[in-house]
Amino acid sequence: MNGLLIQLIGSAVAVAAMVGLAAWARIPRPTGPLDERTARDLIDTDYPGYPIDAVWIAADGLGAIARSGGAALVLAQLGDSWVTRDMPWTAAITSPIRGGRIRLRIADPAAPKLSLAVSGVTPWPPQAPEDLIAA
Repeated sequence: MNGLLIQLIGSAVAVAAMVGLAAWARIPRPTGPLDERTARDLIDTDYPGYPIDAVWIAADGLGAIARSGGAALVLAQLGDSWVTRDMPWTAAITSPIRGGRIRLRIADPAAPKLSLAVSGVTPWPPQAPEDLIAA
């Protein structure tokens, strides 16, 4: 009887430790705001060989859109990591803005819903060359 009680308590402690570890592992690590160099490096990792003409950084630093010829390469934070997707540049600049965020519609059905923050400091869509960080 004593052995059963010890085994039960040991199992309860082990299960509690696993639940605690799983809860702790789901807490995303904090990341600093995105800058141009980091955005270029992350985009180049997923799209090597795509020449980046210009980069637009989101107002909150949690994403970026890079222009590569006729393509827009979108970088956004998802959890504690980054995802990149591509779309036509014309589709990117005509994406709707609601609640201060660009709502990007990616053609890939498996893509997450992407939205990036805009502000008066970082206008979207870019109207003038100075609105984009040139290559």
